[in-house]
Amino acid sequence: MKPVNKWAVLAVIAGGILVADQVTKYLAVAHLTYAFHAAGAHSFAQKLDAFISQKDLLERGLADPHFVQVIPSFWQFRYTQNRGAAWGFLSGAGDRFRVPFFYLISAAAVIFIFSYYRRLNTGQRYLQIALALVLGGALGNALDRLLRGYVIDFIDWHWFDPWWQRPSLHWPTFNVADSAISVGLVMLLLEMLVARKPAREEAGKPSA
Repeated sequence: MKPVNKWAVLAVIAGGILVADQVTKYLAVAHLTYAFHAAGAHSFAQKLDAFISQKDLLERGLADPHFVQVIPSFWQFRYTQNRGAAWGFLSGAGDRFRVPFFYLISAAAVIFIFSYYRRLNTGQRYLQIALALVLGGALGNALDRLLRGYVIDFIDWHWFDPWWQRPSLHWPTFNVADSAISVGLVMLLLEMLVARKPAREEAGKPSA
C-alpha cells in the first residue's frame, strides 16, 4: 500500500484545525455574546459576514454574563478577546507596535514550520502530525488577528473554586488553536527527549 504523502497529512490536519478553530470561535460569538444582535445580523449569511468583517465585534456586542458551564467548578465557556499573545503578553502595547509584531511572528513561525517540514521523510509521521498541529493553530490565531486585530478565546478552566466567587487556580482562557499549538509543541519536545536519549546511551557505550 502506498504511504500517504506527507503534504497531504499537513494539509488535512492543519486545514482541519483551522476550520475547527474558526467554527468554534463563530459559535462562541453566537452563544456567548450579543454581537450578532447588536450588528442586526439574523440570517446565517449576515452573521458570518459580521463575524468576518466587523473588527469591533466584542465592543458592540459585549460578553454575555451568563456563561456556559460544562463541568461545575472546573470548566466553562466564557467569551474574551486577547489582543496579546499567550497569557495576554503585550496586550497593553499600542496597535502600531503590537499588530505588526504579531504579523511578523506569525509569518516567521509559518516559514520555519514549512522549512522544517520539507526536510522530513515520509516515514516521520509523528513529526509530521506535530508540525501540522502547530501550523493549524498558528494559522487560526493569525487569521483572527488579520480579520479583527485580536484573538477570540472562550475555553475557561479553573480548579475547584468558581471564578466569580473567590480566587482560584485559574488557567488563562484559550481556544482550539491554542490547544493544537500546545499539543504539537509537547509532541516536538517529547520527540527531542526520546531522540536524544538513545544517542546519549550510544555515546556512553565502551568501544570494542
